[in-house]
Amino acid sequence: MDYLIPPQPQAAVPVAGSTALFPVHRIYCVGRNYVEHAKEMGGTGREAPFFFMKPADAIVPVASGNVGEMPYPSMTSNLHHEVELVLAIGKGGKDIREEDALSHIWGYAVGLDMTRRDLQAEAKAQGRPWCTSKGFDFSAPIGAIHTADTVSGMEQASIRLDVNGATRQDSDTGKLIWNLSEIIVCLSQLYTLQPGDLIYTGTPAGVAAVQRGDLLEASIAGLSDLKVKLV
Repeated sequence: MDYLIPPQPQAAVPVAGSTALFPVHRIYCVGRNYVEHAKEMGGTGREAPFFFMKPADAIVPVASGNVGEMPYPSMTSNLHHEVELVLAIGKGGKDIREEDALSHIWGYAVGLDMTRRDLQAEAKAQGRPWCTSKGFDFSAPIGAIHTADTVSGMEQASIRLDVNGATRQDSDTGKLIWNLSEIIVCLSQLYTLQPGDLIYTGTPAGVAAVQRGDLLEASIAGLSDLKVKLV
């Protein structure tokens, strides 16, 4: 096929223990999906799930054992970290049943939903979309994906983020308001999920600002750590 301009490279994530890459189709994110984080952001802790999106090429893929680099974004002075469990979808579908939901997961990874909090606050105050605060370049660092058949206990796994060696976020995925199956069910009612989709499942309490030069170390029990330096 001839293109009028060269197509952009396919966004892809490394796979643990493999040289193959996981191609990214879309990135969905769940908002306020841990009770304590929902409260620290002004909610009650049990609102219905809501979603936003990031471009596929917003990822910063980091292979196991490596340290990735994320450029500090423009137009913000209040960049926040949000550590999250990421689901990699291997089988698509629409109106997926809850009992079938987990079978659509190809693998799991540690991710960071980086947020221009000042732009988000301004958008909230004016009733505007969150695109500029959530979907900017390099806003979705992600570690290596582990296949679903090589890990277990992702619905009850410790999740943590350290900045320069000091712990900022420390919780458990068992504290998700909407669990992994429910997330997939809800999303599949709004969109037809496709192989290659990533779902960032929400962040626990403890989000805070980071600066150039900071080292972020994100971890979830059973998965490769994600290390990212802000430059």
